[in-house]
Amino acid sequence: MKRNYYIVALIMLVFFVISFLTNVIGPLIPDIIKVFKLSYTLAGVLPLAFFIAYGVMSVPSAMMLETFKEKKIMVAAFIVAFLGSLLLAMVPNYMSAIVSLFLIGCGMAMLQVVINPLLRTSGGEENYAFTAVLAQLIFGLASFLSPLVYSYMVKALKEDQGDSGVMSLLHSLVPANLPWISLYWLFAVICLAMVVILALTKFPKVELKDDERSGSIQTYLSLFKQPIVVMFLIAMFCYVGTEQGIANWISQFLSTYHGLDPQTIGANTVAYFWGLMTAGGVVGLLLLKVIDSRKVLIVFTLLALVCLTAAFFGSANVALIAFPLVGFFASVMYPIIFSLALNSVDKEHGSLAGLMVTAIIGGAIIPPVIGLLGDAFGLRAGMFFLYITLGYIFSVGFWARPLITNKLIDIKKKAINE
Repeated sequence: MKRNYYIVALIMLVFFVISFLTNVIGPLIPDIIKVFKLSYTLAGVLPLAFFIAYGVMSVPSAMMLETFKEKKIMVAAFIVAFLGSLLLAMVPNYMSAIVSLFLIGCGMAMLQVVINPLLRTSGGEENYAFTAVLAQLIFGLASFLSPLVYSYMVKALKEDQGDSGVMSLLHSLVPANLPWISLYWLFAVICLAMVVILALTKFPKVELKDDERSGSIQTYLSLFKQPIVVMFLIAMFCYVGTEQGIANWISQFLSTYHGLDPQTIGANTVAYFWGLMTAGGVVGLLLLKVIDSRKVLIVFTLLALVCLTAAFFGSANVALIAFPLVGFFASVMYPIIFSLALNSVDKEHGSLAGLMVTAIIGGAIIPPVIGLLGDAFGLRAGMFFLYITLGYIFSVGFWARPLITNKLIDIKKKAINE
């Protein structure tokens, strides 16, 4: 099939938008707690609403894909996300925030089902490894930028009295005490623009490979009967829960214990957490060419634990450095856990991959658990729960026994040959 680089570029844009809409929840939590007068537990329900949508929509989206195909699913996904963004922008309260995040999460889940097979078809199977990594880098870039855009918009609304056209419009739409709501007006505009772009785009025909199809109920039950599969599902659950548990509570932690402004310093710290996670992913790719993935996981998880401890007990300046460094060392966890899981079974890789993606629901569970513990014992003590999740991830490097290990470059042999 002829490569369609316009579609590849469009998919990269979709990856950017998914991440831009997804990873801004953390910086918003201090504002939402303050304005809506929430406990940590109630604030923790917000990421729960978003990530539970993945569990609700992933399988139905895969089923709908066979009937309605990629274009209609993607257009529908952005319409759902548009409605969610518009709801919170027009009716800013706690309940609408929950419904809004659930709708946006549903839209993002629908997109995730479509874009990877579409990327393989449009960019070519021989280029899929490269384009998939590029997509993850773009995803990380958007994660880095979205908190900075939030900070910029809040600051601009406070300083600008509405003299310019755009600011005048935003001042008329956004309540004075809720400048962060401007972000959801931006999200609504972005989603609407994506609907128009997708509606005008001609999509290639995508044939799903066996490893992109979902198996029968019996297949899933047989996988669940294997202890190693359950252990890896727990590991993925712990990883996503850790990632979101840190990202969603960094800003509130810095505000509570160090008195730092969540709209500027807090948002910037979350941005650097995601930015260093992207940079760490690049470093991890290089290390996995020369070191066994289990050893990389052990060392990086240990360093993440050290940095997390420094962030919890260090000064404000230490916390501002240590929290983003946790993101750097957490960067290798997802791909290593995923690959070790797939390489630990000899069949049904497509169904196992689906189960591993479903374990993303950890991002829905761990943040509210931290919030619940934070209300009872203080936020720092609540975030101690991350020692349990990281400790389990650390253990993976010791008990994983993959049938196939990552291929390594023999540096000594290469040097002799040269």
